[in-house]
Amino acid sequence: MNYDMDQVLSSMGGKRANYSLEEIEAAKRRQKTNGGTIIDNLEAIKQSKSPKKTQAKRPEDLLKITAEDINKTLKDLNANIESDFGFASGKDILNTGVTQIPDNATALNGFAGMQDTLKEKVYGQDEFIKKLVIAFKRPFVSERDNNDALNSIFITGPECTGKHYALNTIAEELGKRKILTSSEVYVMDLSLYPTAAEDKLFLQDLYSALQSKASVILFENYENCHVSMLTRLSDLVTTGEYRLSERYIMQKGQLVSVSNALAGETVGSFEAKGKYLVFMGRNSLEKLAGVMGAPFVNALGDVCETKALDDEALKKISQEQEALLVEKCKKQLAFDVKIDDEFKAYLLSHSSKMRGLKGILNAYTDTLKALAQFKLESDDISSEVTLTCEEGEPMFISGEEKLPMSRFVQTGYSGEVDSVEKELDNIVGLDMVKDYIRSLKEYYAMQKRRREEGLKAGELNKHMIFTGNPGTGKTTIARIVSKYLKAIGVLSGGQLVEVSRGDLVGRYAGHTAPLVNTVVKSALGGVLFIDEAYSLYRGEDDAFGLEAIDTLVKCIEDNRDNLIVILAGYSKEMEDFLESNSGLKSRFPNIIDFPDYTGDELWEISKITAKSKGYVIDDEVAEPLKAFYENVQATNAREAGNGRLVRNKVEEAILNQSKRLVAETDADMSLLKLMDFEIPNADTEE
Repeated sequence: MNYDMDQVLSSMGGKRANYSLEEIEAAKRRQKTNGGTIIDNLEAIKQSKSPKKTQAKRPEDLLKITAEDINKTLKDLNANIESDFGFASGKDILNTGVTQIPDNATALNGFAGMQDTLKEKVYGQDEFIKKLVIAFKRPFVSERDNNDALNSIFITGPECTGKHYALNTIAEELGKRKILTSSEVYVMDLSLYPTAAEDKLFLQDLYSALQSKASVILFENYENCHVSMLTRLSDLVTTGEYRLSERYIMQKGQLVSVSNALAGETVGSFEAKGKYLVFMGRNSLEKLAGVMGAPFVNALGDVCETKALDDEALKKISQEQEALLVEKCKKQLAFDVKIDDEFKAYLLSHSSKMRGLKGILNAYTDTLKALAQFKLESDDISSEVTLTCEEGEPMFISGEEKLPMSRFVQTGYSGEVDSVEKELDNIVGLDMVKDYIRSLKEYYAMQKRRREEGLKAGELNKHMIFTGNPGTGKTTIARIVSKYLKAIGVLSGGQLVEVSRGDLVGRYAGHTAPLVNTVVKSALGGVLFIDEAYSLYRGEDDAFGLEAIDTLVKCIEDNRDNLIVILAGYSKEMEDFLESNSGLKSRFPNIIDFPDYTGDELWEISKITAKSKGYVIDDEVAEPLKAFYENVQATNAREAGNGRLVRNKVEEAILNQSKRLVAETDADMSLLKLMDFEIPNADTEE
């Protein structure tokens, strides 16, 4: 908090000539302790007995106070306040990140030859480079308000076409030419703010970006950002300023909201002046407008689009990477590497045209890693290694040895996927359900490959409905789905949150929506499993249930990229439930039916259940128990069959065995016999 001398003198009623600067400082210290106005404290000092404090300076003496004295005093006052309260003046802070730019004529001269320079580093994107240079040059030929960003730019195009590389390259070149004070590109990943709960984090990160020395701020993954944050960015682009709904101060490097009227100068708005605001994605301008709104798109200064790299560009990039590989092998591995034409052709074909820049970089990176592993595993190795290719297989030749490169390529960790696959295999029956789950892995792997090759990737609706009688394994499969999708990289958390009507429907008006939002928040990154979901709808008069469904539908839409919702219940009841909200059917296209178990399957489940409890079922039990299971399944599977039937029967047998062992003290304590199961009409003679 700075004490401006004019403000101080104004609060003194214009009595500047009657008080010395020394008296003013003393009055401020007294005010801090005793309160009151500055003038009251000055009068109290003047009336005190101390000649030093009461003696008024003559006007001609006051004129001897220099500007340097005043500045020093104000600086000391500001330092004391920052030390006492932990925050500095908002006005000072807001000025720290403003980019100092040269005058228009100097800047425009600095752009001379920029396109040619960038084309030597960024291959195959001549038209894109031309537009990018124009975008960065635009603020030096256009009129703009003081608070406006230098320019707001949208960069789009296929993946792996050099968008990031080009942006970093032009920022670096502008920094070298002194057109920008910093070559840094400050990156904000907007996917970190998927819900309204990240509001404070977003404000802090945006504030840090605007106050950084970086001249260029890059916003990525806007498609996965909550709409409230996007609205703020839209204000920043359209008006150059975002006005905060609360007042903030800077305290120990963090924005802290304040309500104290005595807080002094606060941060009330964010300004984009002196910055280039760059938004990057792979979607079209039309889709950007759908997310950010038409005013945002209209306020953009430039749209720059890359294209898929052509063969000539890929060849140049490959040659550059080849030279870099040879250099790194010499320096890091003490290898003199020679690359023959067959291996070059292999790398170029492996990094197909549609995979673009990323494909080439990955191919050379994998080759370097394989050579490093080759070096580690070999005791006696030649300093010269030739990279070749035979029948499509890349090879290393060292001395007399010729070894396939695949032998030295380390595969990624797949233990988690293997573990879930094994758990899925151990589930009895449900073959169609298991096939569907495994198909998800293949689908997402293919979509990832399509994106890497610059092709349009589809987005599968992941929400599901599990129908079937109780005990058919719906909850178990839901838990496996959550772990499986985390293992293959589709979900970030992998937790299963299991709820029912009581967890979602409130008891009074205004209670339901917060309940649903809290439950959904706990499930983000995982699976929300709603058992007996049809109970949420009890007719048109069930206002709270309908509110829960409406809120759930909205939450599903807002978090579609990081949440899977699985609804479970009886088949007929679930059909009626889907009619309760027009948005439910479209959001739950994957309806998976869980059939009742057969007698043979329930027998296998019985053995697994008994084993988990430390018991073994005698083989003599098999046929009678299977027949019993078949009968129950045929007559009352919905009420008493499937998994719960097995659980009840095994627990009954364990209890009966305990009674039997009282008399049979020498009997096997782990063996469950036919008589323990009390199967009607079963022969239990020993």
